[in-house]
This record gives sequence, C-alpha cells and structure tokens, in this order.
Amino acid sequence: MYKNLIRPLLFKLDPEQVHYLTADTLKAAYKLPLAKSICSNMFTVQDKRLERELFGLKFPNPVGLAAGFDKDARLIDEFTSFGFGFIEIGTLTPKPQAGNDKPRLFRLPSDQAIINRMGFNNEGVDAAVTRLRNRKSKVIVGGNIGKNKITPNEQALSDYLYCFKALYEVVDYFVVNVSSPNTPDLRALQEKEPLQQLLLALQEQNNRMPQPKPLLLKIAPDLNEHQLNDIIEIAIEANLSGLIATNTTISRDGLHTPAGRVSAIGAGGLSGKPLTKHSTEIIRYLRQHLPPQIKIIGVGGIMSAADALEKLDAGADLVQLYTGFIYEGPGLISQINRKLLDRVK
Repeated sequence: MYKNLIRPLLFKLDPEQVHYLTADTLKAAYKLPLAKSICSNMFTVQDKRLERELFGLKFPNPVGLAAGFDKDARLIDEFTSFGFGFIEIGTLTPKPQAGNDKPRLFRLPSDQAIINRMGFNNEGVDAAVTRLRNRKSKVIVGGNIGKNKITPNEQALSDYLYCFKALYEVVDYFVVNVSSPNTPDLRALQEKEPLQQLLLALQEQNNRMPQPKPLLLKIAPDLNEHQLNDIIEIAIEANLSGLIATNTTISRDGLHTPAGRVSAIGAGGLSGKPLTKHSTEIIRYLRQHLPPQIKIIGVGGIMSAADALEKLDAGADLVQLYTGFIYEGPGLISQINRKLLDRVK
C-alpha cells in the first residue's frame, strides 16, 4: 500500500514539505481512538529472540531510526508504534538554528537516494529536552549532538558539552556527530588531534556524572584506511561504547541520475542505495580491527531486509534506517525483524 499508493502521492510534493506534512498527519492521527494500537499491530514484531543487549541497554529489536528524521524529538511516541527498537534524535545544537537555505533536500528516485544539505536545522537542545521529559513511550532514545554553525571549531567542545549536559537525564546514549558534510568545516573535527581532544573531554565529563552514559561516534563514509585506523585508535583510547557507520557521503560516483541534474542540485550528503555497499565494507573493516567491547551501529543504504542482514553479518550489532524508511515505508522494519526470526527458527 505504501509503495503503490502513498509514496507516489508524497513524491509529487517538495521533499521537505512532505516531511513536515507527514509529521503533522501522524500527530493528528494519533489523537484518534485506537490509532496507536492499529499501527502497532500492523508493524511491530515482538519476540524475545530479537532482543539485543549492548552497553547496558536492552533493545527490543536491532532496528532503529537514524538521526535526522526526528531532529527535535517531536514524534518519539508515534515512531515507536512503527516497531523501531530505538530512536535517535538530532543532530541537536545548543542554540536553535534555521539551517542552510532552501531548497536543501532532493530525491533521486532512479538511484533510490536522497541528497540533503539541511545544516543541522533544529529548535535547539533545550526544546528537545522539554519534549523528551513529556514523552509517554519508554523506547530507547539516543541523543545525537553537534555544534552551532557560528561556533568556530576551536570552541566546538563547549557546544558538545552543553548538549551533553542538557540531554543527560532524558536520553539513553549519546552520539557525537562530526561527520555531517553540511556544516562548514565540521568534518575537520574528524582529524586525529581535534577528535581525540573532543572525545576525551566529553568522556571525562561523562565519567563525572552519577551514571556514565554510552558514548558513540558517528563517522563519514569518505574516510580512507589511514583515517579509519586513527578513528579506531581514538575510540579505544577514549573508551567509546561504539561507532555509527556511516553518515552521508559527498561522493557522486555511480549514480543513474543524469549528471546535469546532480550538478544542478549541488552540494550535500548523499544517502540511500548508492551508499549500501561502501558502508557495509566500512562496517566489516571496523569489526575486524575494533575490540569486541566497542559496538557498531550500521546505517547507510538499508533499502531491504537483505541489506540489513548483510550489515549485521559484516559486524554491525544494530542497524538504523533513514532513506530506506522514506522509499520503502514502515513495513521495512517488520520485514527486517521477520527475516531475523526466520534465521533462528
């Protein structure tokens, strides 16, 4: 129904308008009697065999919603009914910011891909904290944190610390985002020395808290082997709980969309099917070189249950959806979970 009826209608509209229209529709629908239970019955797969225990948290299933979809924690309760095992909000910054100029979100249907240059548009971390305090669902929530565009890299730590302290009581784990291509110079923080300083300082603050929270790092798919080795070294030194592989790519290799169309779109991070193979290769490399206590969340081009299983087989402990959720709809979550159950029959 989604792919044959709903998606064609949604894809006739501007991508960013559709995002907010869908959010408003979900909010309104969930005020109707029985809406939540009907949705849960359609999409949620509950089975003890799907449970995963990582860094002290018990995930009811290994399929999560990636950061960027519910930046401001507006739809936690609604998305929980689709059967997600966890939801990652953000990227959040200390101060509200509008993000980059529109248009900034583009579909590439022939590639099953999306290009975005949103630029960490969000209402600020404090607004998200208020919503998280009022949520009804007990789903595991991750807080993806970043810096404001106007904050120079030399002062980035203060932004990350602000977000960490603000979110500490209302999220279950943290993700440090230095890998978005849409905030000027942000990816420079992935270089060894600044990343080392940032993560060690955040972990030091984390260890001062009454109960330290899992701290993860989200990495770009555009890192070379030397840079990946630096990431691995830093992850071990900073005692990270895990890595999220991967964010969007700046590469445009191998696209079916006409080059003129791609060029006209311009800069931004590419997500979806073109990223599937490469993100899986990075997961495999990380798993081969990381100690077992550092977990991996696989994201990037999961467009089918087979894609998810491939990432899990490559070494991911959990997976996240973003573009696949847009192209395939909420049924993809239950498809992945049912395929996992087929393996253990």
